[in-house]
Parts: sequence; structure tokens; C-alpha cells
Amino acid sequence: MAHKLVLFLIFLMVAPTGLIAQERVLIPMDDSQSDHLKAYGVIFNQIKEGASGQWLLNYRGGSFLTTNSHEIIRKSRVRNVRTEVISEAEAEQLVREVEEPGVNMASVNLETVPQIAVYTPPQSMPWDDAVTLALDYAEVPYDRIYDREVLAGELEQYDWLHLHHEDFTGQFGKFWATYRNMPWYIEEVQFLEGMADELGFGKVSDLKLAVAGEIQEYVGRGGFLFAMCSGTNTLDIALSAAGVDIVPEQFDGDPVDPDANEGLDYSRTFAFENFRINTDPYIYEHGDIDVPIDLDRISESLDYFTLFDFSAKWDPVPTMLTQNHVSSIKGFYGQTTAFQKDKIKNHVVILGESPGRDQVKYLHGNYGEGTFTFYGGHDPEDYTHRVNDPPTDLSLHPNSPGYRLILNNILFPAAEKQELET
Repeated sequence: MAHKLVLFLIFLMVAPTGLIAQERVLIPMDDSQSDHLKAYGVIFNQIKEGASGQWLLNYRGGSFLTTNSHEIIRKSRVRNVRTEVISEAEAEQLVREVEEPGVNMASVNLETVPQIAVYTPPQSMPWDDAVTLALDYAEVPYDRIYDREVLAGELEQYDWLHLHHEDFTGQFGKFWATYRNMPWYIEEVQFLEGMADELGFGKVSDLKLAVAGEIQEYVGRGGFLFAMCSGTNTLDIALSAAGVDIVPEQFDGDPVDPDANEGLDYSRTFAFENFRINTDPYIYEHGDIDVPIDLDRISESLDYFTLFDFSAKWDPVPTMLTQNHVSSIKGFYGQTTAFQKDKIKNHVVILGESPGRDQVKYLHGNYGEGTFTFYGGHDPEDYTHRVNDPPTDLSLHPNSPGYRLILNNILFPAAEKQELET
């Protein structure tokens, strides 16, 4: 009997399932990673399925550590995501090294992944939104919502909300001067005016202001907001101009308030203050928050922005949001390309800026119980994205540092609550 017991114990020690139970999977995020973007999807879905995980901030580009199984190894291999299998003892030693007081690293527990919503018109194409592209490529699940759903209270179902190149001022992107006779522009105006009428609003600007207010309340209650391109500055402009007509007659049929700039209330905004709006329908810019586009001023090869270093142990949220395998990232344009530094509120944390140019590309802040993160530009791998440009194929950019910043944002709400409150 004793002999059989010894054999049974030996079997437990050498059986494949036993070995997996004593091992961990490290997903490195430094230059050795073959597909950084897919790696986010692997760890996101691993946590979604109930496994435990850790984000090793500043360790090899912000690597991930999780429990081992045949399934995660198989899924990683299929997606060309590089993994390293290490023993439980090695994993414990690694975490101890990361948590050493003298090193700028930290281990953050990943607990429950967020329910994700992308605010986008029903007729929009998936490739016209960098975040949608990133989520689809990384295989991260999300829902698409728009004005009807927001005003019906459906934001309550979601933890994380993304806004892309929406115009919350109701000026249809200020494309009127150049594109007013184009079929796609006419269709967009008709769609939004019809929706405004259906939902009981006299003007599109009134509809968008109501939606902006719902989004702000959602963040105040604890939601995570991530916005890119014109979804950043037009949101704040609309909120600041509540009760003031800032929309030229060409867009809504009645004249703009001649004292519109004097009526702005910056206390209502998320990130920006002391800005002035532009009410000329022939001028593309909404105001002076955005950095003017000047393709002749700097060559593409010299256009970049740098990420700031933060204390992983004392500032885990900005550290999570800036995890990358490089510190300098190539620039890219959009309807809103970057933010003038002198228009940013003091409490907002600057995550990335163009050195020597007072142009902020990436910022983060708290609002009520929630947070917001704004990222300038349209597509990190399409320098001068224009209307009707072909879609970006992310399989050609699996290690994109610019897209990594987007995916940092979808993962950081999964961090242990006490880390987010630090």
C-alpha cells in the first residue's frame, strides 16, 4: 500500500497538469514581443475568463504575468504573441524584485475587465476609428452605442467609454466650407438632423449638448472616458457653451451669439480652460485648443512626442497609461492633432508632449469619481489621415507604440481598485 502511495505522489509531481499548476506565463512587452497589440487581447480575455493576472509596470515594457494553462499557450501561439513559461518560484522572485523599494517598478493586480462601449454613429466604418481598429485587432469585445442609447441611460451598463472624432458642438466637424456638396456630408447632416428631431431637439447642437452632459455625469459617477481627435476638445467646448449659441447660421439656421466667447464657462469642462472659439464657418478649427495643422513646418521624420516617466509605486495610473517599449512616439495628425499647453487646467496630468513645442499629445485627469484620458490625432499609424483614406492594416503594425497607448487605456480599469485610488 505504501509503495502505491509513493507512486501516486510521484505521478502528481510529473503529470503535465501538475506542472502547469506550478508554472506561470510571462507575456513580455519589451522589444522581444512579436505582437504587442494582440498581447493586450490575450491578457484581457484571460482575466475575463476568470484567471488571475498582474501588470508588471516598467518591467520589460510593462509585461504581464498570469496563470499557466494549455489554453493561454495555444491562444498566444495562434496570435503570434510571445510568452515565457516560468516556475512559480521564479514568478515569486520576479514580483519581489519588481516590488523592491529602490526600483521604479510595481506589480498591479488585474481583477475584472471593464465592459466597453464605443460611441460611434451606426453608419460609421470600423476603420475610421483607431480605437475600434485596435479593439478588433486585439480581439477585445465591445458594444457600439450612439445618441439614442446614451440618452436612454444605457451608459450605466458600461465601465469604459470611448469617443473618437465626434463634433459635440453640432457643427458637423466644421467640414461645411470644403465638403458641403459632397454626398457623404449631406447624408451625415440629414442623419443627425433627423435624429435630433426624433429625440425632441430643435437643433443638432442641442442634441449633442444633452449627450455631452450625460457623458459628463457618467464620468462623475465613476466611468472611465477615453477620447481621441475632435472628441476631446469639442466635448469641452460644448460643455463650456451651455446656453450660448456658438453655431454659425450655416449649420443651424440662426445666427451665432456675437458675444459667444464672453459666455463660456470653463468650470464646466474636463480638461481645458481660457480658450477662445472660432465662429467663422469657413475656418476649419473650432477654437484655439487644438494645434494648427502646418505640414510645411516640420518634416514627418522629426515629428514625435515623448512620454513622461512616473513613479510606478506612487503614481500607478499615469504609469499604466504610459507603459511602452519606447519613450518617443511618432506624431500623427487629426481633426484635433494636439493640445495647446497653456489651455490645459492645472490639475490635469500631462502624459506625453512634443518637446520644445508646448504641444501636449496625451493627458489624463480625474472628474468626480471617474477619470478621463484625451489623446490627440486620428490614427497613430496614418500620419495625415484624410477623408476616404484606405483603412490601416494593423497586422502591418503589430508593435505600434502609438496604438499601445490606446490599449493601455482599455486595460487599466481592470487594475485592483485600491491601485486606481492611490
